Amino acid sequence: MFSIIESFRSALQSIRAHSFRSFLTSLGIIIGVASVIAVVSIVQGLSASISNEFKGLGSNSLTVRADTPMEEIMQGKVNVLSMADYEKVVAHIDDISNVSPSFMPFGDFGTTVRHTGQSAFTQVMAITEAYQDAHQVFPDKGRFIRMSDDQSRRKVCVIGTKVREKLKLPDDPVGEYLEIGGEWFKIIGMTEEKGETFGFSKDDYVLIPFAVGNAIAGNKARLNVAITFTVNDIEQVDAVQARLVSLLRQAHRLKPGQRNDFKVQTSQQLADSFATIINMMTAVLGGIVSVSLLVGGIGIMNIMLVSVTERTREIGICKALGAQRHHILLQFLIEATTLSLLGGLVGLVLGYALGFGAAKMIPNFPDAVVPWWAVAMAFGFSSLVGILFGIMPAAKAANLNPIDALRYE
Repeated sequence: MFSIIESFRSALQSIRAHSFRSFLTSLGIIIGVASVIAVVSIVQGLSASISNEFKGLGSNSLTVRADTPMEEIMQGKVNVLSMADYEKVVAHIDDISNVSPSFMPFGDFGTTVRHTGQSAFTQVMAITEAYQDAHQVFPDKGRFIRMSDDQSRRKVCVIGTKVREKLKLPDDPVGEYLEIGGEWFKIIGMTEEKGETFGFSKDDYVLIPFAVGNAIAGNKARLNVAITFTVNDIEQVDAVQARLVSLLRQAHRLKPGQRNDFKVQTSQQLADSFATIINMMTAVLGGIVSVSLLVGGIGIMNIMLVSVTERTREIGICKALGAQRHHILLQFLIEATTLSLLGGLVGLVLGYALGFGAAKMIPNFPDAVVPWWAVAMAFGFSSLVGILFGIMPAAKAANLNPIDALRYE
């Protein structure tokens, strides 16, 4: 223990004696660790933001929608989920609630809505009362669409806060009228603001009663609906999903081995898919920028070899006074590791500052997040680099013959 403490003290003295050279030696490690931490913090901040998006839906929420492979799209074929499929789900799947069909009567890209000379392009979605609980969308002003609105085909609508901004509506737009597809709709509510993701607003939509949207679309048989519902018992999510797949395959007359023409996803599966992508991005980007750690390690090895040469007579004197081979080895190894660790510490602080600053500079980008494993990785890598690239100089110093070392000029 005494030899380790003395070696560490000697390493600090040597670093302090050649402070500028030590800084330049550690610069490669500083840049490498800062790059890794900056990239990881930005990507993990993005991952945390995406995870929070899906938490609002709940892990017991399921959505089923039509799925058409690209080769079939190129052939002009489009798979759909019809109202008959929705009715089968309601009739034959037990232990579920808030079953909500929805579709876009004006197409997936939306349409233009107008109000007193102002116009805006937005998504218009036809929904039922159950949409509120299934998608966790709640009104901030007014009320949500009710079953009575749907049954009586009232031309009413609920808007997002972004639509209010675009059309320059009052802070409380309830009671105002919008023109949608040549028809006038009374605003009965405005939903709570959810903000933006990647610069895209999550409040840019208009919701209308399902029956009204059906009348606008005209051809009920070709409606392509998405069906969302919640499973009453979270432990039964997989069982309900299996029953749903079996029911829809039978309804669509799919043969054994034939791929599904629909896709069933839980909010957890969507979150897991995004997490997998984010982790791959983290690994790839982190691997690319960590190459600079290798460069920094080579720099440390070069300087330590120079240091051994400069201190050859000192090593000879130490050996003549009784220093053992392992004492010399430990001294130079600790010196190289200390240089790496100090560089890692500076790189950690600098990397977080860079990641936080970059996230703030990008509009609507989530804040940077530095996970504990990134900090552990930074110090682990720094120590590993110091040890690996310090072994050769340390071994060279330890193997010097004391007579030859004392003669060295």
